[in-house]
Amino acid sequence: MEGIIKVTLPDGSAREYPMGSTALDVALSISEGLARNVLAANVNGTVQDAMRALPAQCELQLLTWNDAEGKSTMWHSSAHLMAEALEFHFPGVKLAIGPPIANGFYYDVDFLDYSFTEKDLEKVEAKMKELAKQKNPFIRQEVSKQDALAYFTEKQDPYKLELISELADGTITFYTQGDFTDLCRGPHIPDTGHIKAVKLLSIAGAYWRGDEKNKQLTRIYGITFPKNSELTEYLERLEEAKKRDHRKLGKELELFTFSQKVGQGLPMWLPKGAALRDRLEQFLKRAQKAAGYQQVITPHIGNKALYVTSGHYEKYGADSFQPIRTPDPDEEFYLKPMNCPHHCEIFKSKPRSYKELPTRFAEFGTVYRYEQSGELHGLTRVRGFTQDDAHIFCTPEQVKDEFKKVIDIVLYVLKTLDFNNFKAQISLRDKENRSKYIGSEENWVRAEQAIIEATEEMNLSTFVAYGEAAFYGPKLDFMVQDALGREWQLGTIQVDYNLPERFELEYIGADNQKHRPVMIHRAPFGSMERFVAVLIEHCAGDFPLWLTSDQFVILPVSEKYNDYAQKVLELLNNSDIRGLVDERNEKVGKKIRDAELSKYPFMLIVGEKEAESNSISVRQRGKGDLGALSPESFAALVQHEMERELAKN
Repeated sequence: MEGIIKVTLPDGSAREYPMGSTALDVALSISEGLARNVLAANVNGTVQDAMRALPAQCELQLLTWNDAEGKSTMWHSSAHLMAEALEFHFPGVKLAIGPPIANGFYYDVDFLDYSFTEKDLEKVEAKMKELAKQKNPFIRQEVSKQDALAYFTEKQDPYKLELISELADGTITFYTQGDFTDLCRGPHIPDTGHIKAVKLLSIAGAYWRGDEKNKQLTRIYGITFPKNSELTEYLERLEEAKKRDHRKLGKELELFTFSQKVGQGLPMWLPKGAALRDRLEQFLKRAQKAAGYQQVITPHIGNKALYVTSGHYEKYGADSFQPIRTPDPDEEFYLKPMNCPHHCEIFKSKPRSYKELPTRFAEFGTVYRYEQSGELHGLTRVRGFTQDDAHIFCTPEQVKDEFKKVIDIVLYVLKTLDFNNFKAQISLRDKENRSKYIGSEENWVRAEQAIIEATEEMNLSTFVAYGEAAFYGPKLDFMVQDALGREWQLGTIQVDYNLPERFELEYIGADNQKHRPVMIHRAPFGSMERFVAVLIEHCAGDFPLWLTSDQFVILPVSEKYNDYAQKVLELLNNSDIRGLVDERNEKVGKKIRDAELSKYPFMLIVGEKEAESNSISVRQRGKGDLGALSPESFAALVQHEMERELAKN
């Protein structure tokens, strides 16, 4: 029938509407309440304005604040609202880009001669609230390249002109709300009235297009909500996040440090941090040994030819560290950005038979990647980091089973460390741009299928993210939610048909012919640095008992009982638990307060009564006084608690 569009909703129901109907019209036909809350629409897999006319046949999902795409759309529109407020207060300001981010939005701005500071945020915020109340609609307009260039030439906006110059004619759109027009592909919310609560959070420097050679702009971060109560809750979480910041706690707990003389982004692990990291490594090594992995060690550098073969030189060469020269003018070495090329060469070091497969090489290998100084952040973004790397070389028939076994290890790690909320992301190639990837279409399809089938067979809840694959293969990324609800990408598993081809890896099959192995890359932690950072913030520095550096501190009530405290310490250390004595000439109350701040799980107080009865008074962090115990009973209590933590699975 002419003039009718057919709409299929997520529940499978089909509805018909007059030609020209929008997603908002569909929402209104369901209920007025729903229509009031619709922010955008997913039409045939693409997020677009809820005000745009629908195609003749479509699958439609109405997006609200409860959907990630709904939030993202509102934050994108909020960036435009902030830009409008900035132009009101600072006429002539030059705008660059203003995208939504994981929590909120930012806009990069060139204030010319004006020095914008955090003091200016308040008036911009106030103007945004005023403009939001006007309920101005976001109006989309298709514009020719000529007209777009003319508009921003008249406005004297160099950053927009540069962006437009790279766009094809017929693909350019403007969005207008109130008196403000911006170059933008959208989508946007129906009108500014959906924005009820506004908070501009901070400012930072950012180079235009992330290039240090370009001008440094002012980046203004903000966030908005449809309710004031949600903003209040968010700001409370933000305060809690500041308390949990791994950089702050890492310093207080004496875990790691940085030095300008050593170099930016190069962490140094202090004794307590090194001990914690070692226990994490030993924990995984035990699990790996049980699963048939062999430990290997490879150099921190490699010949240029190694990375040309692997493809890393092509992908990282120009943007990474410069070559390391030797007295031989023909030699060039590079800091290794990945461990996998070295492991390929180990596999190739001798003839292999199908009877040896799968072969599993594991290494806590340190790699180096150049990050711009503005991108560095504590342990989460560094230039040198250690991957809990392993590479499995197997037959094509073994891929799926091996992949499932790796999933088991990742789940064991996450659950043991109380990361119980996570999602598994199947990271595939970009649907359009295939130039970012190496290898044949056939190999990619086989690899993608192996991941999808393995996760289905393990009943793992997954979602697909296009464009997130590694350049050599698809992967399964574990997106972990911490105690504050923030999402982090930690463990990863990748299927790779390409590197074995590039390195010409072979094994002799049962048919006595040469065959190509498949390679599985995996890192349950991801990197030791990033994992420890996330763990610190997740547990606020209160590590599981089995992992914490010092499980107890002995607090003598006076110097008179230091000798007895040392005797207890020796006995407990011989019981394979860890601790120390606070021998400072301080009152016991101050020692207890300091011990609380240092997050010792147990405080053992010793005085006259304890020395006479050969006992200790035990206080547990978070639980209070446990009474008097013998040192042997306390050691047994700690051992039992550690066994319980490690046996969660």
